[in-house]
Amino acid sequence: MPPSIPSALRGRRARFLALTIPVGLAGSLLALPINAQAASPDAVIAEVYGGGGNSGATLTNDFIELGNSGDGAFDLTGWSVQYLSGSPSSGSKWQVTEISGAIPAGGSYLVEESKGAGGTTALPTPDAAGTIPMSATSGTVALVHSTTPLTCLTAADCAADPGIKDLVGFGTAVVRETAPATGAGNTTSVSRNAALGDTDDNSADLAATAPAPRNSAGGGGDEPSPTPSPTDTTPGELRIHDIQGSTRLSPKSGATVANVPGVVTGVRSTGSSRGFWFQDSEPDKDPATSEGVFVFTGSATPQVRAGDSVLVSGKVSEYYPGGASAGGQSVTELTGPTTIVLSSGNRIPAAELIGAKTLPETYAPDADGGTIEPLPLRTGKYALDWLESREGMLVRVGDSRVVGASNEYGETFVTTKPRQNPTPRGGTLYGSYADVNSGRLLVTSLTGGAPVANVGDTLTGSTSGPLDYANYGGYSLQATTIGTVRSGGLKPEVTKKAKSNELSVATYNVENLDPTDPQSKFDRLAVGIVKNLATPDIVSLEEIQDSNGAKDDGTVTADQTLAQFTAAIKAAGGPSYEWRSVDPQDKTDGGEPGGNIRNVFLFNPKRVGFVDHAGGDATTAVEVVSKGKHGKDITLSVSPGRINPTSDAWQNSRKPLVGEFTFRGEQYFVIGNHFNSKGGDQPLYGRFQPPTLSSEVQRLAQAKEVNTFVSGLLAKDKKAKVVVLGDLNDFPFSPPVDALTKGRVLTDLMSTLPKNERYSYVYDGNSQTLDHILVSPALKKPGYDVVHINAEFADKASDHDPQVARLR
Repeated sequence: MPPSIPSALRGRRARFLALTIPVGLAGSLLALPINAQAASPDAVIAEVYGGGGNSGATLTNDFIELGNSGDGAFDLTGWSVQYLSGSPSSGSKWQVTEISGAIPAGGSYLVEESKGAGGTTALPTPDAAGTIPMSATSGTVALVHSTTPLTCLTAADCAADPGIKDLVGFGTAVVRETAPATGAGNTTSVSRNAALGDTDDNSADLAATAPAPRNSAGGGGDEPSPTPSPTDTTPGELRIHDIQGSTRLSPKSGATVANVPGVVTGVRSTGSSRGFWFQDSEPDKDPATSEGVFVFTGSATPQVRAGDSVLVSGKVSEYYPGGASAGGQSVTELTGPTTIVLSSGNRIPAAELIGAKTLPETYAPDADGGTIEPLPLRTGKYALDWLESREGMLVRVGDSRVVGASNEYGETFVTTKPRQNPTPRGGTLYGSYADVNSGRLLVTSLTGGAPVANVGDTLTGSTSGPLDYANYGGYSLQATTIGTVRSGGLKPEVTKKAKSNELSVATYNVENLDPTDPQSKFDRLAVGIVKNLATPDIVSLEEIQDSNGAKDDGTVTADQTLAQFTAAIKAAGGPSYEWRSVDPQDKTDGGEPGGNIRNVFLFNPKRVGFVDHAGGDATTAVEVVSKGKHGKDITLSVSPGRINPTSDAWQNSRKPLVGEFTFRGEQYFVIGNHFNSKGGDQPLYGRFQPPTLSSEVQRLAQAKEVNTFVSGLLAKDKKAKVVVLGDLNDFPFSPPVDALTKGRVLTDLMSTLPKNERYSYVYDGNSQTLDHILVSPALKKPGYDVVHINAEFADKASDHDPQVARLR
C-alpha cells in the first residue's frame, strides 16, 4: 500500500479512512450507498434546482431550498450548503455558500445560486446567496455544519463525515444517499413532499417537480437588483505578492480584494475545480513572495485566455487540498471572483527554470512535528520553501528523468536533480527518513495529451506551466507546454530458475484480485509468476479478495478467485498450483470494503509438500508444539493457521498466515504477511514537519507479534528453517522492521542488496521498499532477487514488484 495515502484513495491516493486502499483505487469514485446518516427530524434539503437561466427555464437562478420539520427554529450559524459535481475527479472541490440566520419551525430557507443567461423570473428574496453554477441534471448538494469545504469524493467517505447533516445526489451523482434522485432538468427540480420525509434514500425521498422556491418568509418578495457590470478599471492597492506574503498563509486571508492586476498564464477549463492563474508582470524584490495566484471559478468555465491582462476582485482564501485534516499545505486562492479583461495577447511572464541547483538539498524546515505555516520562507535553505514562494507562478524544467511512471490520472514524477540517489534503472531511491529527495516534482498536463512514461525515460525539451499544489504528490507543474518522452529502454526483469536442490519462495501483492477484475489482469499476473518469477515453489500472495470482490454480502471464501488465478497460471505454462488460506471473518481484515482480502499460499505439489493440520480458522491462534520421543522435533498446532489473530495488533488488518511445508525431506515454516497500510500518515510534503507516522504504531505491534512467534519457534528448534515474507508496508530502516528482526532471529534480505537496489515500490517519485523476505539463521546465503516488472512501468499488473528467494 502507498506509504502516505493520501488511502489511496486519490487518490488517488487518501486522507485515508481506517481502511487499506491501494494507489490504483485511491481516486476511485466508489458509488456506495450512504447508510450512516440517520433520518433528520428537523433540517433537511427540501429542493434542489440547477436549471436556472438555462434553455426553457423560467427562473433566472439556480437555488437550494432547506426545510425544517421541527417544532423550533433551526439555527444556521456556522453552517453552509455545498455542491459537488455529479462525476467528481480526484481534483474536484466542493463549492461552498455560507448561510446564517435560521430556518423557521415548519418553514423554509432559500439559498440563491448562480444566475444563467436566460429565464424571465427572479427568485423570491433569498435568505442567503452564493454563486455556485450547479448542473441542471446531475450533482450533489450537502447541508454542512461547517463552512470549510468538504473533502469526501465518494458516497462512503461522505457517509463517514459527521459534519454532513443532509445530502442529496441527483441524476447520476456518484455521491448520494443510497440512490440518486431522478428527473432534474432545466424545467424541473427535485424536491421532497410536504412532510419532508427523509429515509436516507434520495431516489425515494425526492421526485421531479416544477421548481417552487420558498424563502423563510413563506413566499416571494421584491425582485433582486441585477448585479452591476464592473466598470472601474483602476488597479487596486494590492498586488499579488501582497496577497501571497512571505509565509505559507496569506496575510490577507478572509479579506475581499479589488482589482488586483496581472496577466493570465494558465486556464483550467474542465472539471469542477475550474479557474485560472494570473501573474504580476512587475514583481517585487522579495524572493519569498510569489507573484502568481490561482483564481477559483468552481464549475464555471473561466472566460479568459492566457495573455489576457486582467483585474481580479474576490475573497482571499486558503484551500487545503484533501481537507485540513489530511496534513497538506494550503493553496492561496481568490474565490467568488469578478474579472475585468483589459486587453488580450499580452506577453506572458517568463517561466522560471527549476534546474539541478535550484532547489536546496534540504527538503523542509523542522518544526518538531508542528506546523511550518507561520515560519518565514527560507528559499535558499529548504526546497518546500522555494516551491511555496513560487506557488501559482510560471515555472519550467528542461530535459528531466522520469522517476515515477505516468498513472491513469496523467501524472508523472520527474527529478530536477539527476544525481540525487539514482537507482540503476533510472529511479530515485528513498533510503532514509532524513533524505526524501528534494528534486522530485510532479508534472501533469493542463491542456490534455499527458505523456506516458516509465521510470528511466526522459521528458525532453521544455515543460512549463503554473506551479500548483495537490493532495497527492504536493507541488505540481501544471504543464501548458510539455516535452516529449524519450525512452530509457526499461524492460521487465526475469529471475533465474531455481536449481533442483533450491527451494524458491516468492511474495507478490496482486492488488485486490477478485473475479470482477478482467481476465487480462489474471493473465498478466500469471505470466509474471510463470515467466518473470520462474514458477516459484511457494508463492505468498497478498490482497486476494473474496469470490465476489467488493460486493458486501457476507461472502468470505476466495475459492473462485484462486481457481481463476491458478487456471490462468496453468494456461500460461505454469504448474498446477494448489493453495492454502484461512478465510477471515467478514469485514474484520481491512482493505476494500466488502473485499475481505487475505494472505494465501500457492505451492507446486510436484516440488513441495504442505503439512495440513486441521483446526485453523479466523480466530484460532497457531502454536508451535513439540513432537517425537524427546520433544525436540516441532510442528504447528494448525496448518494453515494465523498468528494470535484476536490480538489488538491485527484490528481491522490482515492476519499473518503460517504454513508448514516440506522440501526434499526438510521442514520449512513460511509466514505470509500484509501489515497495515500507511494510511493516515502525514505526507512528506505537508505542513507538519517532520510528518507524524501514526500508522507505524500498529505495524510496530504487528512486527512484535511476528517476532514473538518466530522467537518462540526458534527457542524450541534453533535450526528451524523459517521464511517471513510479504508486504510489510514499511522500510528497511523503520522501527517495525527493526522490531521484526530483534534478537537476530531473522535477516531482512533486502538489506543484503546494494543500497541503490533496495526498492520494490515507487511512490511519489521515490523508489522504496514495502515488500520483504526475511529468513532465520539456518537459511544461509540464499539467492535473492527483487523482480522489477510493475512499479516502474506506466502499464502494470500490480503496484508492487514481486520478490523471490532461492534457498539451498
